[in-house]
Amino acid sequence: MRLLSNKYRLLLLLTLILAAGFVATSMASYLASRKAIEHGIADQTLPLTGDNIYSEIQKDMLRPVFISSLMAHDTFVRDWILAGENDSRQIVRYLAEVKKKYGAITSFLISDKSSKYYYAEGTLKSVSPKAERDVWYYRVRDMKNADYETNVDIDMANRDSMTIFINHRVYDYDGRFIGATGIGLTLATMSHIIDRYQARFHRNIYFVDGKGAIVLAGKSMRDSHRGQGNIRSLPGVREIAGQILNRQTEPTHLSYQFEHAQILVNSRHIPELGWYLVVEQNVSDEVKSLQSVFILNLAISFGVTLLVLLLTLLTVNRYQQRIERIASTDALTGLLNRKSLELLFQRAMLLSKRTAQPMSAILFDIDFFKRVNDTHGHLWGDKVILGVADVARATVRESDVITRWGGEEYLVLLNNCSLAQAMQVAEALRAAVAGHDFGLPQPQVPVTISLGVTEYRHDDSESAFFSRADSALYQAKEAGRNRVAAA
Repeated sequence: MRLLSNKYRLLLLLTLILAAGFVATSMASYLASRKAIEHGIADQTLPLTGDNIYSEIQKDMLRPVFISSLMAHDTFVRDWILAGENDSRQIVRYLAEVKKKYGAITSFLISDKSSKYYYAEGTLKSVSPKAERDVWYYRVRDMKNADYETNVDIDMANRDSMTIFINHRVYDYDGRFIGATGIGLTLATMSHIIDRYQARFHRNIYFVDGKGAIVLAGKSMRDSHRGQGNIRSLPGVREIAGQILNRQTEPTHLSYQFEHAQILVNSRHIPELGWYLVVEQNVSDEVKSLQSVFILNLAISFGVTLLVLLLTLLTVNRYQQRIERIASTDALTGLLNRKSLELLFQRAMLLSKRTAQPMSAILFDIDFFKRVNDTHGHLWGDKVILGVADVARATVRESDVITRWGGEEYLVLLNNCSLAQAMQVAEALRAAVAGHDFGLPQPQVPVTISLGVTEYRHDDSESAFFSRADSALYQAKEAGRNRVAAA
């Protein structure tokens, strides 16, 4: 056994050495390839994607800025305000045409002189510096360094839906502020645009304002609840939030760690919107194919080694099982031997105590077995011992454990079985053996058994339990054999 153990340890050591070599080689190749992919994404793929998305934004999202600028510089709008806003139907018709032509969710004009809020269906209200919902107008009126702003707010003219407004200052011909005009797009519309970008470019795309608040995000971020709040408090991104909000129109290349994944980031400031475009790429998404190749290399490298190891382990296990079987079973009958029963009894005893279920034992031996040996020889004696074992297997319950106790003695351990039930099993076994034809030649020698039955008591020791079964067997013999006794 020690020689076998030494061979097994040597085999394991060689396997570990080979495996370590294969893993080291494959890992080095994988890391080098992964680094090359990361550089490619950071230096080429991500910037190119950011440029493409920026071009798309100029077409899809900056269009409202240009429309609002055209409205603010339209001579009809300025002349109508300067002329005294006499016929509101003219400006309402104009706003309705703008809304219809450009597919906006709303179009509006606010006159600074009359404070009236016009939209595509008429006059909505009069703005007031005391109204919380009108704060945006007075903010636009007081702007000094910009002609317009992008603002996310509720639209009173559209059932208070969240809307992106392009608010543009309107000047008279002498450069004096006379009002504000613009159009609005719903957040849902803008979100669909972002979702389209994400589906096309397979990147996380979102926009943040100058303070870092996320104003627009794609579906994947919205579903994960990362598309809300401020990037200064967003896990991972908060580490680089200050570098993102740098007002640089040139792309900025950054990265951060999130949930054990490396995220590459490309950000840029879009002055027309006043927002920052942020494009993220999870490196693990790009290295999945590389991981597949890495796994394939490992599989090929380990294939032969694992096959040899499997065959060796199979041989060792079979040899070990054979040794264990020889050590735990009786060679003649195939029943468990006495040593195995002692181990099983310990488990059965603990189970009986824990579940409060009864446990019994039947100890029996062959009556006048010496007569069989003396009359027909030891070969027929062995056949009788084997035959009694076969009868016992066929008679007792499948859950019962039969062992060869020694010589012509057998012991049956019955789990979840009371003394009365065990007596019934014992009587059935006695009758089965007495009525069985063992095929002995002439002169016939009757084969019967005597049985002793006992039930386990929770204060019993192992020796006390089996001794009581032995006493019961002795009583059966003293009473004339071929019978069952209990103790």
